[in-house]
Amino acid sequence: MRTIKIANRKIGESEKPFIIAEMSGNHNQSLERALKIVKAAADSGADAIKLQTYTAATMTIPGALKIEDKDSLWHGEQLFDLYKKAHTPWEWHKAIFQYANELGLIAFSSPFDTTAVDFLETLNVPAYKVASFENTDHPLLKKIAQTGKPVIMSTGASSISDIDEAVKVLRENGCKDLILLKCTSTYPASPSTCNVKTIPHLANLFEDIQVGLSDHTMGIAVPLTAIALGATVIEKHFTLSRADGGVDSSFSMEPAELRQLVIESERAALALGKVKYGVQKEEENSKLFKRSIFVVKEVKAGEKLSASHLRIIRPALGLAPKRYEEVLGRTAKNRIPAGTPLNWELL
Repeated sequence: MRTIKIANRKIGESEKPFIIAEMSGNHNQSLERALKIVKAAADSGADAIKLQTYTAATMTIPGALKIEDKDSLWHGEQLFDLYKKAHTPWEWHKAIFQYANELGLIAFSSPFDTTAVDFLETLNVPAYKVASFENTDHPLLKKIAQTGKPVIMSTGASSISDIDEAVKVLRENGCKDLILLKCTSTYPASPSTCNVKTIPHLANLFEDIQVGLSDHTMGIAVPLTAIALGATVIEKHFTLSRADGGVDSSFSMEPAELRQLVIESERAALALGKVKYGVQKEEENSKLFKRSIFVVKEVKAGEKLSASHLRIIRPALGLAPKRYEEVLGRTAKNRIPAGTPLNWELL
């Protein structure tokens, strides 16, 4: 698996997980709040802040769809009106990106049409994110790939054929650095529908790609499971407080939760290590706490050892327990006091 570099950050299996805080529409149409979200993401230890670059008019047209799904967070909303509330004004991007960079955060975005790519290129973004619902928009993928920047693409609501076609379009148009994110496109998502076992399978389907998780569940259990299965990137929606409301707030992380994710994801990645057996250097002192054969009843010179003379106890200063049957009936060369670790020189 090749290591990918976005800005000054290396991403790969030998690096700590790359954590993306997705602002989405959680700014609630306030630039001041947007900047506070950036600051909170940086303070929480995220690696990156991600925006979404579109307008209602670049997404849909008035009257195209009313959301009738009663289980949807946005039930009853007109799609056009929802995007008007959720979009990040393009004139805010520069200020948000500059502030993020000042705080040491990598800032980039998901463009939702080709004009957004042109705009983001003027801001010299270091990478592009392709949203799940845009991964079948081949003209958009072609435009993104031709920038030569690293691409992170979500795979929610996508067949293997959809993903394969998207990867081919990206590759054929110049994308060398590609990360695919397993995603379940429900809001919020249930852990039972996340199927993160797909992550290693997805990594094996395509040559020289990394795989991560775009997660819409609550909490950090699903991302940590994904890391255990090889995810190098985790993306989570992020807000200052779910109580503040907003189009995505109900399934977004708060600062304390994001901080916990950053800490525990790094621990999870460290714990993976490599295939390792035997006594590690760090275990040298602890190996004494294994068991061995001790003389617990005095043995006279010339006397044969019986079960009454011996016990298998801690520490491991005597013969290994597997030698117990071999030493029974052996004759003591000299007197062996009780409390002596048994060894061959005594027999």
